[in-house]
Amino acid sequence: MQNDPELNGKYLGTISKDFVVVAETLREASYQVRKRHISKYPIFVFARTEVPIGSLFLAKEELALEWNINASYLEDFIKHRLVDAERIEDFVAAYKDPDEFCCLFVVDGENFTNFVFIPYPED
Repeated sequence: MQNDPELNGKYLGTISKDFVVVAETLREASYQVRKRHISKYPIFVFARTEVPIGSLFLAKEELALEWNINASYLEDFIKHRLVDAERIEDFVAAYKDPDEFCCLFVVDGENFTNFVFIPYPED
């Protein structure tokens, strides 16, 4: 799981623009997922259309965003075979501190999916 250069050029601008708007909400949601022992590994799915991953958390129409944001977590990704059971250790090793970084899974149609970690803005 690396921050893909293709993601940087093609998607990072629109993702960053939306992320700034929702960063504090995502930080709090990540904290609640971990505090309630739902998962140690929250993941937020950024998708331009509805996707069957996680639960809709923030609809793009509600906040004038370009991306819908679903809330999910590692165990859900394993259940849906988005993270292979044999690669769980790799995922955990690559997962960045959730107090400092937000784990995003970017979905754009059927042709592009990728994980990216974006740092939360400094207070």
